[in-house]
Amino acid sequence: MVKSLVVAASTNNAIGKDNQLLWHLPNDLKFLKNKTWAMPVLMGRKSFESLGKKPLKGRVNIVLSSSRFFKNDGIVHVNNLKNAYFFAQENDYKEIMILGGAHVYDQTINEADNIYITRVHHVFEDADVFFPVIDESKWKLVFNEDHYKDEKHAYDYSFQHWVKK
Repeated sequence: MVKSLVVAASTNNAIGKDNQLLWHLPNDLKFLKNKTWAMPVLMGRKSFESLGKKPLKGRVNIVLSSSRFFKNDGIVHVNNLKNAYFFAQENDYKEIMILGGAHVYDQTINEADNIYITRVHHVFEDADVFFPVIDESKWKLVFNEDHYKDEKHAYDYSFQHWVKK
């Protein structure tokens, strides 16, 4: 099964602060929706909570949490990555989309096949969670599309696709 990380990260790899995103980029939200639609999406409990504890529509939401009492309608709860992958394989999914947060990215980046990243071209010094550094000796950039700030987007950003070498 293909494992793909999907993330929006700044130039300094910041992905959030206080369990919230540091920016609002409407085109990134469209990118996320288009990339993950009808796919199983895996995220940690904190990432799920940052969505308002509501599942992403049109996708099977798999939430990784060690809490025995974590319960929410519309999600599949797993307590480890092995169970998440097993669920996706048993339901004939060919790819699982991993949406974070930082701890989940740290655990999965070495076994991932793809990284779909919206690179926000800004340094956020006050961030408190970060995406791992992409080791270019292990990953190859195969797609890059630059976009510039405008009335709806406060920062320049790029859509990138990295594949494992």
